[in-house]
Amino acid sequence: MNDKDLGVTLEKLYTLISERRAERPAGSYTTYLFDCGVDKILKKVGEESAEVIIAAKNEEDAPLIAETSDLLYHLIVLLVERGVTLSQIQIELIKRADK
Repeated sequence: MNDKDLGVTLEKLYTLISERRAERPAGSYTTYLFDCGVDKILKKVGEESAEVIIAAKNEEDAPLIAETSDLLYHLIVLLVERGVTLSQIQIELIKRADK
């Protein structure tokens, strides 16, 4: 895998978000989300999901790409908060692909 591989990018993001959860640097949006707790994180996941839906209804790709990126970020924040790893998600997806 190289740095342009989506899996590598998501792993790096997961690691960064995990570090932010542990270190809680001041001024970090990720720190803010963790400090507010799971309800705030879930609210953001819901908002970003709705924004993906709206962006998908339009012709332009750029808004859909941007909103999907926001949703993935917030989903990873949620996974880190709940202690779920990307490997666990990968295993589940592989199981589903084999059906």
